[in-house]
Amino acid sequence: MKFFIDTASLHDIKEAHALGVLDGVTTNPSLMAKEGITGKANILKHYVDICNIIEGDVSAEVISIDLEGMIKEGEELAALHPQIVVKLPMIANGIKACKYFSDKGIKTNVTLVFSSGQALLAAKAGATYVSPFLGRLDDISTDGMHLISEIREIYDNYRFETQILSASIRNTIHVINCAKIGSDVMTGPLSSILGLLKHPLTDIGLAQFLADYKKGN
Repeated sequence: MKFFIDTASLHDIKEAHALGVLDGVTTNPSLMAKEGITGKANILKHYVDICNIIEGDVSAEVISIDLEGMIKEGEELAALHPQIVVKLPMIANGIKACKYFSDKGIKTNVTLVFSSGQALLAAKAGATYVSPFLGRLDDISTDGMHLISEIREIYDNYRFETQILSASIRNTIHVINCAKIGSDVMTGPLSSILGLLKHPLTDIGLAQFLADYKKGN
């Protein structure tokens, strides 16, 4: 399973990259604003800065909801760097734009997916990634993992090449469960990746090893 980090923080991206396990980045205007990055020129530059840190795909989101605007924005984003993936919303115009870009060999990520039917449409349109929002479904007492499992079954049935990018990851349990049911990618905060390092028995064992070493020296 690929590990993406969902952030606009260059610090967090560098931290995840330093672990040697980071495969890509997803971000959006809200995450950019959280880092104090505003204005079109600054946002576009920031996408390039992210691409210069990592080797993998970087999802950059369009703002427009009309087809013409999506295509214009998407082409501008794709031209920034070969690693850019154009992030499109799961609406009719988003699917049309996805087909347009996929026909041109431009990578896409269809986001805000909450049903297997939506994921099926995205795959039919040639999406590189589809982003079901796992955590947001859990927030409304719906089993987000069941959705990932349904999409996996459908994609395997018809050998769709679209990758399942499990988004809105909140914790390490989400990461493990996504890996168990065959999600191609997970994207979440740095904490969801670092959390995989932690286990109390590891801490206890290391402390004991170090204590025993000190006794013998």
